[in-house]
Amino acid sequence: MDAKEKCGLYGAFGLENASRYVYQGLFALQHRGQESAGIVSSDGADLASYKGMGLVGEVFSEEVISRLRGTAAIGHVRYSTTGSSNVNNAQPFLIKYSGGEIAVAHNGNLVNAATLRHEYEAQGSIFQTTMDTEIILHILARTHRQGGNGLIEKAIGRVQGAYSLLFITPGEMIAARDPHGFRPLCIGRVGEAWVVASETCAFDITGAQFVREVEPGEVVHFSADGIRSGRILPSGEVKPKYCIFEHIYFARPDSVIFGDSVHEVRKRLGARLAQDAPVDADMVVAIPEGGTSAALGYSEASGLPIDRGFIVNRYVGRTFIKPDAVDRAASAQAKLNVVSEVVRGKRLVVVDDSVVRGTTCRAKMALLRKAGAKEVHFRVTCPPHLYPCFYGIDFPERQELLAVRYNLEEIKEFLKVDSIAYQTLDGMLSCVSNPPDHYCHACFTGRYPVVAGQKTGKFILERTQ
Repeated sequence: MDAKEKCGLYGAFGLENASRYVYQGLFALQHRGQESAGIVSSDGADLASYKGMGLVGEVFSEEVISRLRGTAAIGHVRYSTTGSSNVNNAQPFLIKYSGGEIAVAHNGNLVNAATLRHEYEAQGSIFQTTMDTEIILHILARTHRQGGNGLIEKAIGRVQGAYSLLFITPGEMIAARDPHGFRPLCIGRVGEAWVVASETCAFDITGAQFVREVEPGEVVHFSADGIRSGRILPSGEVKPKYCIFEHIYFARPDSVIFGDSVHEVRKRLGARLAQDAPVDADMVVAIPEGGTSAALGYSEASGLPIDRGFIVNRYVGRTFIKPDAVDRAASAQAKLNVVSEVVRGKRLVVVDDSVVRGTTCRAKMALLRKAGAKEVHFRVTCPPHLYPCFYGIDFPERQELLAVRYNLEEIKEFLKVDSIAYQTLDGMLSCVSNPPDHYCHACFTGRYPVVAGQKTGKFILERTQ
C-alpha cells in the first residue's frame, strides 16, 4: 500500500497534567501522521502551545511537556493532505480573536476551503498558513462578531467535506464530526475525566474506557459544567458515509471504529477473498502490517498454513506517510526483508490490504522472487482504486492510480505475479456491520457523497498567495 492520508487527534479534559495523557495518546496514533506533532494545553486561564516537525518522541521532551500545564489539552499528529509539510502548517492551530483564545486540530479535508478562502481574502482576511483548517477559525471569528448561541455549530456548518475536529479554549474542549462521519472520532473516560481520540487504540495506552463515538453531525462540549451535545444538522438529516478505507488500511487493527473491530473486519475480508478467489498454493504470506489480519482470515478460510514471509524493520515509518515518491520507494526497500527459508520453492498466496500506485508493491513482489518463491499469487482485500479521494487521502491525481493506467492482466505483468485478484465491492461491504449505504467507497466507484469544488489538490491554497 502506498497511499497517504490523514491525521490523528487526542484530547483530554479534567485530568491533572492533561498534556502527558495527550502525549501518550499521540504515540498510539503515530501511524496516522509522521510529519509533525503538536499539543495545546489550558490551565483554565490561558492556552500554551508547542509543535514541531517529526515524530512525537522527537518533537516533545520532558521539559516541553512540563511547560504545557493544565487540566485540558488537545494534540495532533499530521500528514499533510492540504498544505505543505512545514512547521507553520503543524497543528493544533492557535489564534487570539475578539472572543479570546482558541485552537483547533483537524483530521480530514475540506472540499470548499479554496472557495471560502478567496471569499474571506476578498473581504480583507489575512491567512497565516496554507492549511484548509485555518478557514474554520476565520469563520469562527466572524461568526462570533455576529453574536448568538451555537458558535462552533454555526461556524463549521459553513464548511463541506470530511472533518473530525478538536477545539480547545481556556475553559472548554469541543469535539465535532462532519454530518457524514467520514473519519472516526471516539469518546472515552478516565475516572470522571473525558478523553477524545481518532481511534480507540489510543485509549488503551492512557487507561481510558471507550464510551461511544462522536455521532456524525454532532458537536460535543466538555466543560466544568459537564458534557453537552449540539448538532450541525438534525440527526434525521444525517447520512453516514464512513470511510471504508479506514477499516481496510488506515486504522490500527486493535481499534474499534464505526462499530466494528478493525482486526475482525480485516479477517473477514481475507476469508471472503479465499472464498471468491481461491488458489492452489502451499502457504499464505501477509504484506505487513496492513495485510496481516486479512492473511489470517484467508488462511483460516482456505485451510492453507500461514507463515512469516516478511520481517519488518520497525524503525522505518509507514511508506504512505512519506511526502515524496523517492522517499516512499526508499522506505519500502528498507522496511521489509524476506525470510528466504520460508518462501524458497513455495507457491505463495500473498495478501495485502490494497495497491494504489503499485510502486512499493512491485518492489515487494520482486523481493519474494529474488528469495526463491516458486509462484506468487497476489490477493488484494479491496477493489481496484479508480478515483481520487477528496476527503483526506492524498492520491488526488487519477492518472497516478495503477488500476486506471492498466487493466487486470497488465497489472499482473507490472507486478510480476502469477495471478492477481481484487476484492469485489459487494464482498468488501459484506465484511462490515453497518448498512452498505452507510459507507463511502468513492475511491473505488466514483460515487462522491460530497461534490468537490473545481479546484482541489494538496497545494491548492499555496496557489492563492
